[in-house]
Amino acid sequence: MPRFLQFRDIVIAGIEAAWPDEVVSSSDLELRLQPVYERLRLPAGRLELMTGIRERRVWPVGMLPGEQSIRTGNALLERVGIAREKIGLMVHGSVCRDYLEPATAAGVHRGLGLSHDCLIYDVSNACLGLLNGVVQIASAIMAGQIEAGLVLGTEQSRPLMETTIAALNRDTSLTREQIKLAIASLTIGSGSAGLLVTHRDLAPNAPRLTSGAATAGTEYHQLCHSGRDESVANGMAPLMTTDSEQLMHAGIKLGAETFAAWCQHNQWQAGDVQKTVCHQVGLTHRKLMLQSLGLDAAHDYHTVEWLGNTGSTALPITLAEAIRANHIAAGDRVALLGIGSGINVLMLGLEFSPQ
Repeated sequence: MPRFLQFRDIVIAGIEAAWPDEVVSSSDLELRLQPVYERLRLPAGRLELMTGIRERRVWPVGMLPGEQSIRTGNALLERVGIAREKIGLMVHGSVCRDYLEPATAAGVHRGLGLSHDCLIYDVSNACLGLLNGVVQIASAIMAGQIEAGLVLGTEQSRPLMETTIAALNRDTSLTREQIKLAIASLTIGSGSAGLLVTHRDLAPNAPRLTSGAATAGTEYHQLCHSGRDESVANGMAPLMTTDSEQLMHAGIKLGAETFAAWCQHNQWQAGDVQKTVCHQVGLTHRKLMLQSLGLDAAHDYHTVEWLGNTGSTALPITLAEAIRANHIAAGDRVALLGIGSGINVLMLGLEFSPQ
């Protein structure tokens, strides 16, 4: 049974999304993987066919995640127009971070010019870190500790992409089956996102955070993992192994169970959720997830084909794009369907003002 969450007088006062200019297509990656493609006689176009991802983006070489998070946070705060002294908690929630110590949140706090009485820390939970930050800020607001909080994150996929390509080309003993464990690492893209969470009094017409459901399926925690944390100290050269098929099926099963229980808990009937935004992994994953949850794909918004899987920023970026594209209408109830390795599920409900 999931943990059910209820929120009172909490709104998402603003969302900001950003991604790099540099595009890396799946065809580009396959050209760089030509040695292993030729050795194993892999057909061209295989990567896009398997994932549905035609391109992803990467930040400049050497750019630290916190640098972009500062830009994203400044853009969000300036657009919404909230006074910076109102921010009582700032969470940095991406997988990527600047250093082992101090927290990336420390440099971002300084770069944003937030007050000395603003609580700051990093949250690490694979692709759910930003959503976890939203829940933590909402809880602090409901407890009367703060009026507003900011969750930010930036994912830099370049080191993982470069290390994976080099490893696959170098190891001539790899088989087709073994290479499958690296495919997920080639779907990763770069992005940045921020969400401003406040008490309803500060933004009365903003989308209202209503409820949520969370499940920890840690029996599946070994299906996707990077190297040990020493990889950060050794030049930011991570490698990951992912059993994509097992991870997909286990995640969808856990997601479907969580969603069904959440609907029952809220006494939602078919059609009570007008729009959805899923974590962006790949087109096959999206199709099977929506089918398993009994949701109409036409009501879901997606960015994975041109951004790839941008980790913890994928869902908030896609939500921001759905709003910008007028995919979400006034009065819509929107389900944010987060699933991350671990396996963890976190689903949140948003209700948009009818005005």
